[in-house]
Amino acid sequence: MVFLQVESLTKSFGDKLLFENISFGIDQGQRVALIARNGAGKTTLLNILLNNEPCDAGSVTYRRNLRIGYLPQNPVFTPDITVGKACFASDSEIVRAIARYEQLLAAPNDELQTALSEMDRLQAWDYEVRIKQILGKLDIHHLDKPVAQLSGGQQKRLALANTLISNPDLLILDEPTNHLDLQMVEWMESLLCQQNITLLMVTHDRYFLDRICTDIFEIDQQKLFHYKGNYAYYLEKRAQRIDSYNAEMARTQNLYRRELDWMRRMPQARATKAQSRIDAFQRIEERASQRMTDKQMSLSVKAAYLGSKIFEAQYVSKSFDDYKILDNFYYNFSRYEKLGIIGKNGTGKTTFLKLLTGEIPPDSGRFDIGDTVVFACYSQSGLAFDERMKVIDVVRDIAEEVDLGGGRKLSVSQFLNHFLFPPEKQHDYVANLCGGERRRLYLCTVLMRNPNFLILDEPTNDLDIATLNVLEDYLVNFKGCVIVVSHDRFFMDRVVDHLLVFEGDAIIKDFPGNYTDYRQWQELAEDVDRKQKTAIPTEKTSKSAERQKAPRTNSKIKLSFNEQREFDRLETEIETLENEKQHLETLLSSGTLENEQLLRQSQRFAEVMKLIDQKSARWFELDERNS
Repeated sequence: MVFLQVESLTKSFGDKLLFENISFGIDQGQRVALIARNGAGKTTLLNILLNNEPCDAGSVTYRRNLRIGYLPQNPVFTPDITVGKACFASDSEIVRAIARYEQLLAAPNDELQTALSEMDRLQAWDYEVRIKQILGKLDIHHLDKPVAQLSGGQQKRLALANTLISNPDLLILDEPTNHLDLQMVEWMESLLCQQNITLLMVTHDRYFLDRICTDIFEIDQQKLFHYKGNYAYYLEKRAQRIDSYNAEMARTQNLYRRELDWMRRMPQARATKAQSRIDAFQRIEERASQRMTDKQMSLSVKAAYLGSKIFEAQYVSKSFDDYKILDNFYYNFSRYEKLGIIGKNGTGKTTFLKLLTGEIPPDSGRFDIGDTVVFACYSQSGLAFDERMKVIDVVRDIAEEVDLGGGRKLSVSQFLNHFLFPPEKQHDYVANLCGGERRRLYLCTVLMRNPNFLILDEPTNDLDIATLNVLEDYLVNFKGCVIVVSHDRFFMDRVVDHLLVFEGDAIIKDFPGNYTDYRQWQELAEDVDRKQKTAIPTEKTSKSAERQKAPRTNSKIKLSFNEQREFDRLETEIETLENEKQHLETLLSSGTLENEQLLRQSQRFAEVMKLIDQKSARWFELDERNS
């Protein structure tokens, strides 16, 4: 069943053409991602689909009586509305009945019985459980609190809750993972995959794209391309499309050279007899000048010299009222370390960064920072530019030229060009930049200060995937230290060597590895814990049986000879499988495999992951008995 049909849509702003004559449809059950570079028109297209903005030409047709839920990139609420009213703002009769019931539960009166009857009539109890699960998972409580008192991130989660609660036929989501912690993102992945949801979304989260999407639409060079598959499939087919296009252009250029030679040798007297060939030559000339290239942002900035002493957190404590963020925390940061910080919202990740940079003081303890350390911070709240300034003037306020090291220097204009700001964009006003372009400009102002210690708080928000890939490459090769707070799991996996896991109430764990390593370890630990709990005798066990088993529980059960051999063998087998897993990951992301090879290697990757899980669980079981 077709939910949405778009025909021959065209949109431009002044001289800038965003897309031209694009057509597509979305059927029931499809989960579609819209991908494009910053400024290519993703959010504009969503606004046209929602009738919030006119198009230059074309049509948008929805199935009759289709209920649409929309999550904007930057939601706006009426300041005096409460969290509860914002959550339950819906035209659904069931949602209104649940909202009324929840309101009367908080302040019961004679109308509560009527509300209960209405809940029964609409069979709304299962739906209420789902709503409470959504609110709980998104950490939304205190429904009587004014929305004006919420942070931007909390308001984004509130808008997401309202969109999900309304239970629409078609979900349209603009950057849904922004401001969600990693556990929330994983929960939302599960929610969207388990239910028969029809979805159109804009997101830069590559793991989210890979696990959620059935289709990908890409806006590139004012056209729309459709890929029937997830993000990994899109990467492969897009590379093939670009290679095929460029091969065709190479053939056209060869034809152009032959025709050009003919044009130069053709006698003037015969020109009128060959007009059709001349016209064809002009078309070939125009086409031969085209070539599809992947414009890449270039990051190559000198880092200041970094000594051996970085910083030492010496027994630092910090609390807000009765809630502890740090309690006698000690940590010695090493040279060239790349640290990721993860944890639920509100556990103190951003506060820790502010303590480190001296933005807020600790209650006790201190940070001893090395003399050579040059901090540069990319923060969630640091995006404050004068809207009336031109892009080039924003950067000139910092420096007139940028030192790349090795005696190489760039002018401000050249440096901005590396950040995909062409000359005409450099002289545009900040007010005309889209959200992703502003983020890219902010990144430019941070890196041009030649720091040797980067502190990045949610750097992936609003950046397009191409920019993220380049930023990741830069950070991997960065000759300095990095601390990253991010909800982007792909970004964390590529950049960090180990993690600080903030669990709340000043509990912080140091984990050696990236985010995927941590989640696998966590799942294995939970699996072992479940097995141990199921092995505990129940209260129904007879006293005589307990006495018979008592001596065995007091003495350690040794591994048998065969179990000891199995234990030793498992370590080698797990290491071999981990190496094979890394090899397969590299192979699958290379974009060089044919379809059959891709399918075969993907199946083997799934087998390897399953074997690692099984053998690791068995290793933990034997290790518990062997320790």
